[in-house]
Amino acid sequence: MDLLNALVAFLNFVVVPGVAYGSQLALGALGVTLIYGILRFSNFAHGDTMAFGTMITILVTWWLQARGVHLGPLPTALLALPAGILLTILLLVITDKTVYRYYRHHKAVPVTFMIASMGVMFMTNGIVRFVIGPNDQRFVDGERFIIRARDFKEMTGLREGLAFKTSQGITIVTAVIVVAALFWFLGRTRTGKSMRAYSDNEDLALLSGINPERVVAITWIIVAALATVAGVLYGLDKSFKPFTYFQLLLPIFASAIVGGLGSPIGAIVGGFVIAFSEVTVTYAWKKVLTYLAPEGWEPAGLVQLLSTDYKFAVSFVILVIVLLFRPTGIFAGKTG
Repeated sequence: MDLLNALVAFLNFVVVPGVAYGSQLALGALGVTLIYGILRFSNFAHGDTMAFGTMITILVTWWLQARGVHLGPLPTALLALPAGILLTILLLVITDKTVYRYYRHHKAVPVTFMIASMGVMFMTNGIVRFVIGPNDQRFVDGERFIIRARDFKEMTGLREGLAFKTSQGITIVTAVIVVAALFWFLGRTRTGKSMRAYSDNEDLALLSGINPERVVAITWIIVAALATVAGVLYGLDKSFKPFTYFQLLLPIFASAIVGGLGSPIGAIVGGFVIAFSEVTVTYAWKKVLTYLAPEGWEPAGLVQLLSTDYKFAVSFVILVIVLLFRPTGIFAGKTG
């Protein structure tokens, strides 16, 4: 029985949060790796792009809720999500035409694009803070839990309960659908193959008649959708705060680099590596170890390597280790 309690506690506090958080990081890292793989620069504005899309979704959610529109047990934010995606697409397309296209036409080096993206990052962050404010915002409605800890205890008779939030279930299902759709698009459609060809060899792609501006525009559209979905899922699961999305840039970039910058599969794997590393290191293992240890051997302390306040430090340490020993990442992404 103690073994089962330990397993449930492990699932409740490590596995379920890790899978949900990993799905969010994977979607965010996919956007970063698409920009790097196709447009060939590191987009430091990606975290604040997520914040912008989430902000729009929250505002539309509030507008729908004020008019009594809802989805029953599901969050109203799912209805507002298309509006967030559309306005984020508009933001990124305008940004590309007013900022990045100039440097593209002048064949600027990647570091110039990176610096420009930092300027875009600060501008986007300022817009989000000005419109919705710097404080925490919550936009969850509908049923909060699919499985409640109390109900699980009553069903199983165990001392530990397993809670599975609606937002976690939506995150996992949405991530699977979005990733499957993206890989189908890149691998099976003519446009997707054009994007891959442009990424592999720009000069040869141009000689083949591929329109580079069309490839760039479609890339920004996909990135806007990925950023908005990732941001909204993170906001539903936790809460929305502009500065938090700025901080998310570190684990997202760490995910992309660990998996292999430029590799979509690597971005997904890297997202789960970073997520489970953060959750595992910051979790207090006392409860699990107490169930597993012989009587009298229970740990006195929390058995927590790092406080949750330092969870982003885990991403930083992993990033440094990977850059030192395997800079190409797990799936040997692009390095130039």
